[in-house]
Amino acid sequence: MSVIEKVAYLKGLADGLELDADTKEGKLFGAIIDALEEIAEEIEEINDNALDIGDELDALSDDLAEVEDIVYDCCCECEDDDDYDDYDDEDEDEDDDDFDYDDEDFEVSVVCPACNNELIIDSSVLEMGQIDCPNCGETLEFEFDDDDDEDEDIEE
Repeated sequence: MSVIEKVAYLKGLADGLELDADTKEGKLFGAIIDALEEIAEEIEEINDNALDIGDELDALSDDLAEVEDIVYDCCCECEDDDDYDDYDDEDEDEDDDDFDYDDEDFEVSVVCPACNNELIIDSSVLEMGQIDCPNCGETLEFEFDDDDDEDEDIEE
């Protein structure tokens, strides 16, 4: 049962009571029912508008999907084309600059000069300065300057 139907039912009940419209109570019930009718009509209109907006939104969504298909299909075709000049590699480089490298957590591959065994050494071992090769027992020493790393970053 819709809001309009409920208000019509209440109006019928009030008419069935045969209230005198000249009394205070009759005027009150009449004003309440009139207000309820107006509210019900407004609600119905708002619901209709909402449904219309939903339909229009669905149509816009479908149109946007068609435009996206056209645009993305074009971009995919253009990337394969040698004459594609609109693609900007600088945007990707800028994203790399935003990445914060943690200098404390890294691994290095080292080859033992005595047995040619490859070792993967993490930053904590490098900070110790030396390690014994687990294969032959040769002591491997590590030296590095923080200044060299900073100079490389500046040169890039």
